[in-house]
Amino acid sequence: MPLRVLALRAVLALHPQGVRRQTLALRAVLALCLLPTLWAVTAPAVADTMHGVVFVVIDGDTLLFRPDQRQAAPRAFLKLRLADIDAPEQDQPYGEAATRVLRSLVLNQRVEVDTIATDAYGRKIARIRKGRLQVGTELVRRGFAWPSTRGRRNAVLLDAQHEARRAHRGLWQDPAPTPPWVWRRAQPVRGH
Repeated sequence: MPLRVLALRAVLALHPQGVRRQTLALRAVLALCLLPTLWAVTAPAVADTMHGVVFVVIDGDTLLFRPDQRQAAPRAFLKLRLADIDAPEQDQPYGEAATRVLRSLVLNQRVEVDTIATDAYGRKIARIRKGRLQVGTELVRRGFAWPSTRGRRNAVLLDAQHEARRAHRGLWQDPAPTPPWVWRRAQPVRGH
């Protein structure tokens, strides 16, 4: 049975006795109008998958990506921010090391990119794979990024972080490394 018919029946079943037919019809129309919005909010996010080459690594979690020519793209390249992780800033301890590790993993390499959102700076937020390797997870496993504190906690990333911490890899050589979100808050505001 179509979802709209079910919604209409639900509205009809819930109306109090004595409600005029016009009010009931208005409720039904409102319910039908809200269904697409409800679906958009509750439907899982669909990633846009692209293939191409990373040609610049900006820092430990940001890079420039050139999609294959046959894929429709509004620009010749995209600025991508790795999803689900946060790497040290360039001027922060381990920031340059995180950038070197990301370069070693993806620079001038073919990758698969699943974009999931666009951030406030216009960067695409993406999960990047090189073959079977999940790049963000590998950065966390090597100790050069934290799992993101936004949204749902990812068990795979948390396990990778615990592994890096136990092995004193990367930034976990420091007994109390400063997370990048704390580092950014402590820095003076820079002019643009």
